[in-house]
Amino acid sequence: MGKFKKLIDKPAKKLSTYMAGKKKLQHILLAIVFFVTVFSFLAVSLKPEQFDVVIGQKAPADIYSPKDIEDRWETERNKDLALESVELVYNFDTSVHVQVKRDITNFFDLVYEIRQDEEIESLEEKQAILEEGNTLNLNNEKLYTALEAPKEKLELLETYIYEIAAQSMNAGLKVEDLQKEKQSIKESILNFDDFDDSLKELAVASIHASIRPNMFFDIEATEKHRQETIRSVERVMIRKGDLLLKEGDIVNYDDMELLRELGVVTEDGRVDIMLYLGIAAIVLVVEILLIAYIYVFNKDIFQQTDKLFMIYIIMMAILIMSKAIAGISIYLMPVAASAMLLSILIEPRLALLINLCLTILISIITGQDIIFIVMSIMGGTVGVFSMVNTQQRTNIFVSGFVVSLVNIAAIIGIGFINSNEAIKVLTYGFYGVINGVFCAILTVGTLPLWEYMFNIITPLKLVELFNPNQPLLKKLLIEAPGTYHHSIIVGNLSESAADAVGANPLLARVGAFYHDIGKIKRPYFFKENQLSAENPHDKLNPSLSSLIITGHVKDGMELAKKYKLPSEISDFIEQHHGNTLVAYFYHKAKTGEHGDSVDEQSFRYNGPKPKTKEIAIVMLADSVEAAVRSMSSPSKDKIEKLIDKIIEDKLADGQLDQCDITLKELNIIKKTFVKIILGIFHERIEYPEQAIKELKGRKPYGASN
Repeated sequence: MGKFKKLIDKPAKKLSTYMAGKKKLQHILLAIVFFVTVFSFLAVSLKPEQFDVVIGQKAPADIYSPKDIEDRWETERNKDLALESVELVYNFDTSVHVQVKRDITNFFDLVYEIRQDEEIESLEEKQAILEEGNTLNLNNEKLYTALEAPKEKLELLETYIYEIAAQSMNAGLKVEDLQKEKQSIKESILNFDDFDDSLKELAVASIHASIRPNMFFDIEATEKHRQETIRSVERVMIRKGDLLLKEGDIVNYDDMELLRELGVVTEDGRVDIMLYLGIAAIVLVVEILLIAYIYVFNKDIFQQTDKLFMIYIIMMAILIMSKAIAGISIYLMPVAASAMLLSILIEPRLALLINLCLTILISIITGQDIIFIVMSIMGGTVGVFSMVNTQQRTNIFVSGFVVSLVNIAAIIGIGFINSNEAIKVLTYGFYGVINGVFCAILTVGTLPLWEYMFNIITPLKLVELFNPNQPLLKKLLIEAPGTYHHSIIVGNLSESAADAVGANPLLARVGAFYHDIGKIKRPYFFKENQLSAENPHDKLNPSLSSLIITGHVKDGMELAKKYKLPSEISDFIEQHHGNTLVAYFYHKAKTGEHGDSVDEQSFRYNGPKPKTKEIAIVMLADSVEAAVRSMSSPSKDKIEKLIDKIIEDKLADGQLDQCDITLKELNIIKKTFVKIILGIFHERIEYPEQAIKELKGRKPYGASN
């Protein structure tokens, strides 16, 4: 044995050294192995059962559809039936009726004119004149009747003619219906009792000569209607699992064509290319997704081929195990075990992705069962979360118990939504509980050693910081309630704006809550905390007032240090004013006795300017809230103009130069501010009028920031 070991030891070391220098080759080989094995596994699992069927003979067994497919033959029959019911489209020409009425009117007007013309004495001469202007081409007999009939009868007859013509034309008259309509009119007129036969004949001849078709066949519209009808016919779909033929049914030609298309006929030998292309596409996408994720977020794993191989083994083991267990119940498939294992062995986020990929692959085998998909994704996700910071084996069983709870919740939730069979759903839920326990056993049994890998707690810290029971926030509420209320509103504005531009909304909200804590030291020197009309700044010179106003930043930083606020939050306190000019007191000093010697820099905050997008948003929200709060009867137009002015001033003053905020984002922030403010502010006190134009839009002394 020792000699054998020595014999193979040297070649093995050489092979190991050679393979170590061939990482790229190893990766390619592993990728090929992964694709081939997973593809083969799915192809074998999804290949439909085949039957020996012949046209005209009985089906040997119940045959079910292995996938969704369109019954094209039935769909075509439905389209033909739909086309038979399509009516031809005709265009209605209203001008035809006008012309018909004009023809009749012209004829009778000529008759009346000739009858009343006393210069024409003989009937023959009148008839000759009427014949010459006879636009209806009536024969002499009808012209004679029109000239000799009593005037009252003739006028009444004319009225009847108009009504009959109008009825026919308004109803619409097609070319093919013209003769039929004329015959119907003739029969109707001959039944009149008010006229003699000659007048009836005159009426019939007049209408027959004047009416004409006013509905014309529209080829384009008809064809368009036919195409719309065809498109409206729904495809006849056969769903996966639908019964195609019962055992003993006679197989006809259409049945055979459908079975051949589904690839379930033994003698046909047809390969379902679509099936294999679909499998190849899914496996390829899953593989590329895993490779891309590892390359971008866990690149160091590429240098550890053994870990890549371990991922492959775990995935294949879960696939094979799931296929074996599927005969009992698909809800026992231990997909979450891979997530629990890999969250310890590799990295939690990668474990989440592999859990998702395995869920997709296995759901293809299970027929895309929605309960299984939801259960696997939720159970695996909770399994990963519960394994973070795990330091004892017993915690794995706790994780399995949590997975069991999530599994049964998912199964019962989706099951009761889609079904009323309570016993069946509860049985599935029991399988879900067993699944969680099974995953924990698999994890413990295959994991000899595990350790702490990854932990993210920043969001939790932020949630704790904006708890109203935090000592510093409670102190702000008690000692500077106006500032506290102001900070809450600024927080709402900042959070919404940050969310709208893809910044960190939680960080912006917490930063806004703490940005003005320095006002706790001298709360009544700030407008929002002044309960009476008396303003202490009225008794101070502008320089001192400016020092007090700007001093709240320094005071805030001292409090932040005292209460051990994180640097991410203290940055909001220090930077939310940048080096903005305290405009009111600066211009007040300029108009004073020693205005010429006033140094602008001494009236500015000490900065620095905002370094992040979140702090810039809080700066803008702070200014906007204070400005809008001082408006009386604020309208949307006024608010928009004011916000525009504030943003323009900050840009012009260079306050946003050091943060990565764009003009497009500023526009989004403006719209978000307007939306939130319109829902918050109602009646506010307007700024006092100021004599200096450049003060327009700026905050007066004692403003909240």
